[in-house]
Amino acid sequence: MKAVRLVEIGQPLEMQEVPVPEPGPRDVLVRVEAAGICHSDVHYRAGVSPVAHLPITLGHEVAGVVEQVGALVTGCQPGDRVSAHYMATCGECHYCAMGHEQFCKRGEMIGKHRDGGYAEYILLPARSVVSLPDEISFAHGAVMMCSSATSFHALRKGRLQAGERVAIFGAGGLGMSAIQLARAMGALDVYAIDINADKLSLAEQYGAIPIDAQAADPVSELFRLTGGRGVDVSLELIGLPLTMHQAVRCLRPFGRAVLVGISTEPFEVNAYTEVLGKEAEIIGTSDHLLSEFPLLFEYARRGQLDLSRVVTQTIPLDAAAINARMDELETFGGHVRTVIVP
Repeated sequence: MKAVRLVEIGQPLEMQEVPVPEPGPRDVLVRVEAAGICHSDVHYRAGVSPVAHLPITLGHEVAGVVEQVGALVTGCQPGDRVSAHYMATCGECHYCAMGHEQFCKRGEMIGKHRDGGYAEYILLPARSVVSLPDEISFAHGAVMMCSSATSFHALRKGRLQAGERVAIFGAGGLGMSAIQLARAMGALDVYAIDINADKLSLAEQYGAIPIDAQAADPVSELFRLTGGRGVDVSLELIGLPLTMHQAVRCLRPFGRAVLVGISTEPFEVNAYTEVLGKEAEIIGTSDHLLSEFPLLFEYARRGQLDLSRVVTQTIPLDAAAINARMDELETFGGHVRTVIVP
C-alpha cells in the first residue's frame, strides 16, 4: 500500500510502498477514507515534538471503513464506518481503568509512536475505533478526532459553565470547534483572537466576537469588551509564550486559563497579580477521552458543531501536496483545515 512517511527529521515527507498490516486477534484494519493534517504533524516533522522511530507514517486524524477484524473482535465488523481515537491503549492499566487513557503506560499515539493515517490503510486496536454516525462525513469525522475532541476536552477541563465568557486564542481548526462547542455548552460570549482576517471572519460567522491581535492588544480589548471584568475561561491553542501569557492576563477573579498549544518555550507570569491575587488557575490539558466522543458526535449530528466551513481543502495522498500544506501551517498560514482523501 502507499504511505506518506517521515523518514528524516527536518526533511519533507516521502511516499513509500509498505505492506498492508495484518490484524492481530484484537485489532481492526481500517481503509482510510480521510486523514486530517494537524499542526502537531508539523511539530513532528520539525522535531519539536519527537516521534518514537523513523521512518513513521504520520496522521492522527483518521476516519474510514473497517476492512478486516481480528478473531476476538466483537464490537465492529467489516463495512462499518468508524473514526479512530488516536491513542492506542491497553485498557487494563490504572489510568485506563480511571477513564484517563491518555496517560496509559503502554499507550501509543497513532502517527507519533506507531504508523498513522497518511496511508491507504491503518491498523488499530479494536477499542480505539469509534462508530461514525451516517450524518457525519468521513472528512469531518477525521477532523473531529483531534481538533474538535481536543477543544471539547479543554473546555471541560476549564469547567465552563453556562453564562460564562470565553476567550479563544487561535482561530484555526481547534479554535473553530472551540467556538461552537463553547456556545453549545452555554457560554454567554465567545471571543476569538487571531491575526488572520479570514479566520476572524469565519469565527464571527460561527458566533464569536473577533479580536485582531495585530490591530490592538487583545488583553486590553478583552477587558474593554467585558466592562473591565475579564473572561472566565481562556483557551490557548497556539503554543506561543506571548499568547499563553495573554491567556492568563485576561482572566477575571476565579478564571481558568487552559493551555493546549504545544510549545518548548517557557513563559512568565506575575504570580501575585495574575494568579494568586485573582485565585486564577493555569490548567494543562492533554489529548481527550474516549468517553467524550458520544456527546461530541451528538453535537455534530444536531448541527451545533458544523465543520462544513472548517474543512476548507481536500488533497490526494501525495507527498508534495502534504508537504506544501505543512509548510503553510509552519507559518500559521493557509487553510483552516486540510484533509487527505486517499
